[in-house]
Amino acid sequence: MSGSAPARNEAALRAALVEAGCSFAARGLAIGTAGNLSVRLDDGYLVTPTNVALGRLDPARLAKLDRDFVHVAGDRPTKEVAMHRAFYETRPGTEAVVHLHSTHAAALSFRNDLASLDPMPVFSPYYVMRVGHLPVLPYLRPGSDEIGAAIRALAGKYRAVLLANHGPVNAGASLQDAISSAEELEETARIFQMVGATKLRLLTPAEIADLVATFKLEW
Repeated sequence: MSGSAPARNEAALRAALVEAGCSFAARGLAIGTAGNLSVRLDDGYLVTPTNVALGRLDPARLAKLDRDFVHVAGDRPTKEVAMHRAFYETRPGTEAVVHLHSTHAAALSFRNDLASLDPMPVFSPYYVMRVGHLPVLPYLRPGSDEIGAAIRALAGKYRAVLLANHGPVNAGASLQDAISSAEELEETARIFQMVGATKLRLLTPAEIADLVATFKLEW
C-alpha cells in the first residue's frame, strides 16, 4: 500500500537481537542473565527470554508476543514485559527497548542523592542527542506491573528512564537507536563517576539549545 510503513523482517530482527545481546555481553554491559531486549514486529514483538544470558541468545527461541503482548511462541519472555510494553504503548515511534544493568548506569541508580529528573549534570553533547532528559523512577520490585505503570505515567515524554536501585531503560526509533542510547547513558555515567561533578565543564543553556535546534531534538 502506498505510504504504508516498510515491513519489518522478522528473521533479520531475530538475528539483530542476538547480535546486540552478544555485543553487550562481550563488552561487559550485560552480566549473567541480567538485562532484556525487545523489538517491534508487524504482528507483535520479539522479547528476550527469562533467565537467559544476553550473550547466549538463540534466534529461534526468542519469545514472540502478539500485538496484545500475549506470549504466542518461543521461550517464556522476560518478567519485564510490562516495562517494555509501557514504552511501546505510550511513546509513538518506539521500535525497540533496551534494559541493561550496565555497571556505571546501575551504580548511578543506587545513589541516595539523585534528583527526580536529570541525575547527572549535562556535559556531553552526545548525551543530549541520544538520551535527553532522564527521569529517575522510585524503586519498584523488578518484574512488577508497577514499573510499567510508572513509565506510563510519563506519557511517552522521555526516551529513557533510570529505575532506582535497578538500572536504565532506553527506547528507540530502531534497535540501533535504542542500543546507542543505552551505550551513551552508560558511558556518560562512567565519565561522571570518574571525573566527578565539580571538575566537569558543563554545557551552557545556549549550547544545549543549539544542539536541540540543529538536530531537531526532544529536550
